Amino acid sequence: MTVTAERGPGWAPEPDPGDAGRRVTAAGRMLAVLDAFGPRHRSLTLSDIARRGGLSLSTAHRLVHELMAWGALERDGEGRYSVGLRLLELSALAPRGLGLREAAYPHLEDLHRATRGNVHLGVRDGTGVVYVEAIRARVRNPVNSRVGDRWPMHATGTGLVLLAHAEPEFQEQVLSSPLERFSPMTVIDPDELRRTLASIRQTGVAVARGQITVPDMVVAVPVLDAGGRVAAAVSVVVEATDERTRELAGVLTQASRAISRTLGPSPVTEL
Repeated sequence: MTVTAERGPGWAPEPDPGDAGRRVTAAGRMLAVLDAFGPRHRSLTLSDIARRGGLSLSTAHRLVHELMAWGALERDGEGRYSVGLRLLELSALAPRGLGLREAAYPHLEDLHRATRGNVHLGVRDGTGVVYVEAIRARVRNPVNSRVGDRWPMHATGTGLVLLAHAEPEFQEQVLSSPLERFSPMTVIDPDELRRTLASIRQTGVAVARGQITVPDMVVAVPVLDAGGRVAAAVSVVVEATDERTRELAGVLTQASRAISRTLGPSPVTEL
């Protein structure tokens, strides 16, 4: 980390022009840099980070270099930045996701072999869904999600399952917020989404076609804890032309039940 001039009792960080009208701490700016990255923004230029983080270029430059020195960010040969391995090491220590991943992984491997698709295990995180485990197919999909990826609930199969089984007040909170369109097929109409959620609660299965990328179809089911509450959601991503919807739902349900049995009485319901 770069050594700066001695900071006396009256020292304060230089105000960022982008912070006018709001109080932002030094830690908040650091988090803004990290929050600039996401499933669709894995590699960013310094200008990208400044723009997405709402920071001046000079502030972004300083923070990025501090984060690189610590190992939170890495820079490639083209000068683009990505999340560093140090953060991956820390994320593996999160106790609330660890037990769920360990319980689920053998069954996710079986599911992957049976379906030959991308397999995801997701949990609710605020108003989004975070993948705590992911197994990718050999055939590369347009969007290959990874562990730690966070997506809006309305646009993913796992998210729709978790949203369908959430409390009504939470559902309305999500549906009343701006809903991002990722592809021409992404459903962003609140009334249509309400009908979709009702269908998922009735059938126990979410089927989403082309919500993130048009060539994909996602089938997802809930994972229940010992008390019958939804602890997570498991999904498989295949090509949209795949006609095995009923078969995939059956295999997913078997995997979900196996995870529930392995998980025991104290699963994680939310990060």
